[in-house]
Amino acid sequence: MILTYKVKHGRDFSRELFLARKVASYAMASKSMSSKDVKHLGLPSAISNQVLRKYSRNKTIKGVRNVKLSVPSQGIKREGDTIRIPCVKLTLPITFPSTFEKVNQVEIGGEYAYISVTFKDPVVHEPMQVIGVDRNSTRHIVVASNISTGKVLKLGKVCHYVHQKYKHIRRGLQKARKLGLVKKIKHRESNIVRNMNHHISKRLVQEAHSTQSVLVLEDLKEIRQRARCRKKQRYTLHSWSFYQLASMIEYKAKKFGVPLAYVEPQYTSQRCSRCGHIDKNNRKGNLFCCLKCGTVEDAGANAGFNIAYLFQQRIPRFSIDSDMLKGSTDTPREATQ
Repeated sequence: MILTYKVKHGRDFSRELFLARKVASYAMASKSMSSKDVKHLGLPSAISNQVLRKYSRNKTIKGVRNVKLSVPSQGIKREGDTIRIPCVKLTLPITFPSTFEKVNQVEIGGEYAYISVTFKDPVVHEPMQVIGVDRNSTRHIVVASNISTGKVLKLGKVCHYVHQKYKHIRRGLQKARKLGLVKKIKHRESNIVRNMNHHISKRLVQEAHSTQSVLVLEDLKEIRQRARCRKKQRYTLHSWSFYQLASMIEYKAKKFGVPLAYVEPQYTSQRCSRCGHIDKNNRKGNLFCCLKCGTVEDAGANAGFNIAYLFQQRIPRFSIDSDMLKGSTDTPREATQ
C-alpha cells in the first residue's frame, strides 16, 4: 500500500524550482531523456532525470506549470526518525507512522515536501455486518445504512450549500465583470469540498472498522451521461464529487483493512427496502413512501439498505486491489495527511 504525506520543509527552493521549470520546457521541446543535455543549468542530475522523464514521455501535458523537484528512492536515505536527501542537502522529520517499508519518492515544492512511502498491506477483517452507502449530490452526500443493526449514519450535509454558495458568488462577480476575483477564488470551492470528503470518508471507514463491517457502494461510472435532470439541476450533477469521495473511501478502507465492494445501482431509489416493491412514484422528495406497504422513511436510508441487500443477494464486484495514489506526488493535492 502506497501513501503520500505532506511535510513542511522550511527551505527556500525558488532557484531550484525555476531551474526545474526550464528543464521541463526543454524536455517538452526536445523530448530529450538525457540529463547531460541540461547539465549546464546546474540542477542535480537525479532531479533532472525525473523531470525529463515526466515531460518527455507524457503526451497529454500541454504546458509547464507547478513543477516539483522529484527525487527517486535511490537518492533518499532514512536515518532514524528523519529522511535525508543529499542532492539538495535537505533533512525531513518523519511526522507520520514510521512503520513503512521504504520511501518510494519525495517531491519538493515551494513550501511542502510530498513523501511517498510503502506500507505493508493490513489484514482485511472478516465482515460480520454489511453497510450500504448511498452517495447523493444534495442534502447528506453520504447516507450509510447498516442492515444488521438498523443504524443510519448521515454525513456531509454542508457540501451542497458550499456548491450553491460559490455558484452565486461566481455569478455575481461575473455580472460585475470582476474576472480577477473569479480567478482568485477558482480553487477555493474544490479545496473546501476535498477537505470535507476527507473527513467524511475517514468517519465512514472508522464506523466500518469498529463494527467489523463491509462497505458497499454503488458503481456510479458514467452516471453523468446516464442521468436525466432538469436544467436547474445540471450544476448540482456536474459539481458532484462522487468519484473523489469513492477514491478516498477506497484507500482509507485498504489502510484500515476494511473490505469494500461495489454493486450495480439497480432501482435503489425506487425499491422499498421492506417489501421490495418498485415504483418511481415511491419517492416523495426527501422521503420514501412505499405505495404498497406504506413504509415511510428517509430516501437516502432506504437506498442504503437496498444497496446492502444487493450485496447479500448477488455476487458483488470487490474493489480493485490498487493503490489510489500510485506513489506519485505529481498531484500533491491528493496527499492523505
